Amino acid sequence: MVARVFHRLLALLFLNAFLSLGAQVDVLIGSRGLLPIAPMLEALRQRPEIGLFDFPTLFWWNASDALIQGGIWIGVLLALVALAGFGPRLCFLLLVPLYLSYSVACREFLSFQWDNLLLECGFLAIFLPRDRPERWIHLAFRVLLFKLYWESGIAKWQSHLHDWQDGSAMTFYYETAPLPTWLGWYAHHLPSWWHELESRAVLVLELIIPLAIFGPRLARLSTCLVFTGFQILNLLTANYGFFCYGALALHVFLLDDRDLTRLHDALQNRLGRFWRKPSQPAHKKSLMRPRALHILTRFGPPLLCTLYIGSSSIEGYRRFVDAPRFREAVAPVRRLYSSLRLVNTYHLFGHITRVRIEPEFQTLQGEIWSPHHMHYKPGPIDRPPPFVAPHQPRVDFRLWFYGLGYRRGVPQYTRTLLDRLCHDPKAVQALFIDELPPSPEAVRIVFSRYQFSSPDAPQTSDAYWSRTFITATSPIRCKIEAR
Repeated sequence: MVARVFHRLLALLFLNAFLSLGAQVDVLIGSRGLLPIAPMLEALRQRPEIGLFDFPTLFWWNASDALIQGGIWIGVLLALVALAGFGPRLCFLLLVPLYLSYSVACREFLSFQWDNLLLECGFLAIFLPRDRPERWIHLAFRVLLFKLYWESGIAKWQSHLHDWQDGSAMTFYYETAPLPTWLGWYAHHLPSWWHELESRAVLVLELIIPLAIFGPRLARLSTCLVFTGFQILNLLTANYGFFCYGALALHVFLLDDRDLTRLHDALQNRLGRFWRKPSQPAHKKSLMRPRALHILTRFGPPLLCTLYIGSSSIEGYRRFVDAPRFREAVAPVRRLYSSLRLVNTYHLFGHITRVRIEPEFQTLQGEIWSPHHMHYKPGPIDRPPPFVAPHQPRVDFRLWFYGLGYRRGVPQYTRTLLDRLCHDPKAVQALFIDELPPSPEAVRIVFSRYQFSSPDAPQTSDAYWSRTFITATSPIRCKIEAR
């Protein structure tokens, strides 16, 4: 029952991921997008030292806009079929390379740890049978859950700011989260002693409690409750796409079939006829099993689990231990799997950003600079931070990183966005709330520091933010002939 529940949860995650990506893929990598994939692939194909394995995407041969959109709908269809319970393992076998193709093609827009988590879950789910318990694959999923929390705890412990250890991390977390929610405003204004307690509690939660993942049933049930509460708090205060939902889905492996059966029976008693009992899989007896299939079924899962734990150990040691010789020694092994993103490390919020710098795009008409606000980023100071997860607006999210490092230069996608604002505003209109001018005279980026307003602001001035101007880029004149 654990496997069947997880298959459906994972199918929902893939469905959301493809629907979310489909709403913005054209503006990301389409022919008029911010990082068009077709010209890049054409350039890569001219380099004999680079092949499909180095840049593993199904768009290697054809990256037309029609195919990019078509792949999205194929992913949606496969996710729906898996959700309905028809051949989910086969669906995941197809969904993983398809989502990997988009992750590689979209580059920094799909480079987040939850994108890797989805791929890693999908890969392991291919080997997770529904009709019988498979303890080795369940163990692999528990190892993945352990990595997700424990490695993030290690990253926090190693923070060069020591902000988790001194208790200051959560003082800044809610205000500087990439896309906070309006509840984050209230969480930010909790007492300082509470933030210190939160900071140190997170270290305990991520460094000590994960050890119970491999413990007895009662320890695992308690761990499931703690982790689930933690992720619900994350969902309420910030938007991280489908990450929190992916972590919640993995919590299923802390349960046994009898736990889910009891939960089902309790819900059935409460909901009565509105709750239909799920059909149990039929256990087919096979008198004549091919010997090769028997060997694969018996020895394949422990071999896969061993290889998975081994490669995860390599990745973790390489990531968290300063060992140049080790990195050099394992480089040939890592080349066998690293480009596929099937085994990853997780280091969420190793240290907390203390200042929030927001870029704002403006266009010039006459002598007036007009700001253009995006849908989900902080813009007008009286607009409450929205709930948007499990959808992840990739450009809005990525621009948070640009604000942090704007002094280091302008990334390619931002330069392209400025160019589109000048010469092809329709191509990027979906990113902005207001209608873009068809022929601006110039464009620029204004950088401001955003801070949550004082506690009484929503009752007095309806302001959730205070904003302080920092600097602006030099105006980029739009070519007359292009207008």
